[in-house]
Amino acid sequence: MSTFADHIIAMLAASGVRRVYGLPGDSLNGFTDAIRRSGEISWEHVRHEEAAAFAAAADAALTGGLAVCAGSCGPGNMHLINGLFDAHRSRVPVLAIAAHIPRTEIGSEYFQETHPQELFRECSVYCELVSTPEMAPRVLELAMRAAVEENGVAVVVVPGEIFLQRISEPRIRPIVPTRSVLRPDDDTLHRAADLLNAAERVTILGGAGVAGAHDELVTLAGTLQAPVVHALRGKEFIEYDNPYDVGMTGLLGFASGYKAIKEADTLLMLGTDFPYRQFYPDDATVIQVDIRGRHLGRRTPIDLGLRGTVKDTLTALQPLLQPKHDREHLDRSLRHYRRTRASLDSLAANDRDRTPIRPEYVAGLVDRLASDDAVFTCDVGSPVVWAARYLTMNGRRRLIGSFNHGTMANALPHAIGAQTAFPGRQVVALAGDGGLTMLFGELTTLVQNRLPVKLVVFNNSSLNFVELEMKAAGIVNFGTDLVNPDFAAVATSMGVFGRRVTEPGDLEKALTEAFAHDGPAVVDVVTARQELSIPPAITLEQAKGFSLYAIRTILAGRADELLDLVTTNVARRLLD
Repeated sequence: MSTFADHIIAMLAASGVRRVYGLPGDSLNGFTDAIRRSGEISWEHVRHEEAAAFAAAADAALTGGLAVCAGSCGPGNMHLINGLFDAHRSRVPVLAIAAHIPRTEIGSEYFQETHPQELFRECSVYCELVSTPEMAPRVLELAMRAAVEENGVAVVVVPGEIFLQRISEPRIRPIVPTRSVLRPDDDTLHRAADLLNAAERVTILGGAGVAGAHDELVTLAGTLQAPVVHALRGKEFIEYDNPYDVGMTGLLGFASGYKAIKEADTLLMLGTDFPYRQFYPDDATVIQVDIRGRHLGRRTPIDLGLRGTVKDTLTALQPLLQPKHDREHLDRSLRHYRRTRASLDSLAANDRDRTPIRPEYVAGLVDRLASDDAVFTCDVGSPVVWAARYLTMNGRRRLIGSFNHGTMANALPHAIGAQTAFPGRQVVALAGDGGLTMLFGELTTLVQNRLPVKLVVFNNSSLNFVELEMKAAGIVNFGTDLVNPDFAAVATSMGVFGRRVTEPGDLEKALTEAFAHDGPAVVDVVTARQELSIPPAITLEQAKGFSLYAIRTILAGRADELLDLVTTNVARRLLD
């Protein structure tokens, strides 16, 4: 008879899992020892359980398979929760093994006692406590099945002693996702075709659900003469080899994407749960395709909902559509996109060697110098803005971020998971100084696990995106200053290749050397603090907010900050 921990390892290995991310602890000892003895699965040791969950999320996103993380009882598994929320909201299959206190002590306010099955309920598709060894194999199987079929987080809570208890050896059945064709019925497809055929100005808005359906999307756009706008998570699947692409919409997006949607008489939403209602059209017919029926119409009122995968639905819909020949809406959107793109690209330049360095220039150089199949990760805040606007996707590159959960500190641990899953692939993390320092200890994980992640730090000594939000609300910046170390020097002291860049002329050489280095590297770039990442549409309230910010900043005796803002954004862009 084997232990339950041995059974977990056998089930994971049979199902294609090859690594577990985590941090050891006494209640987890039975599980980690089973990994040690197995020889089939590696233990990927991180310095914080939150990083383990983030790493598993990136692993699952890139491989498409089940990824696993683990934490010891109480604080250990509680640390997983932020990364698990990220995985859950990104809809990737992750199994979390959450060790628990001895079962006979549950309810006694024992040392490190929590109720993990309640704590993880909101960020999981399945969460259950194993109370007896006899029920353990079935709970594990149900959890794994839920994770891979629903593309979400499943949590198995195991009191530490149960890992070591013997169980009758059940048959090992691999848990792998099923494959199905999922599309609306013929009547619903004909209704969708009738609406699209009658429309004069169709715009397509695509999200992460377009993954695997790039060719079908481009064919559809050509038939409808429709500009294609993408949400952030759709960027890597939509913008490449797409003559109908007009950029992104949303708070981080382009004016062209915003305009293409606002001017449409019919909006076709494909695999997107884009949340910002102010960016939807005011008066248009809306058709939405989503594999999750409960998501239909939850962001904007719809005229027709179609439940199915984007690929299967478009394949069935395409023969029912009448080709359109009027390109006025499409050409107008494309012209606007070209102007917008040219304006954005003009900022991604060495501004006559002026300092501090433009963050757009950093992102533009990273894009040019990175490999054709690079995996990029980016922190929430200003790094995600520059990634969204300046990283070029080509069908081979990938972009991973906390785009739904929106948490800080994700870039480095996501990169750990990406590099672990693909050790021979270039992984570039675009980190903010605030995000990096939240999980700064994971730099040691890069050294310990020999992960050649390239970390580019946008060092503006501030919580930059929070400052922008304050400006838009008319609030004087407060509490956003960051006193940073020399990140390159710290990295060097840890055995990591480090370069600090303060002059634009030194940036390309530093990035080139870092990308060529055989090991982890940190490039600490001092960037402009007052660079404005302006959304594609400024509301009257935001305009008033900036005016109030200017007045209040002067009254607060901080006119130098306002001068810096004007110098960075107006003098550079207009007066030159």
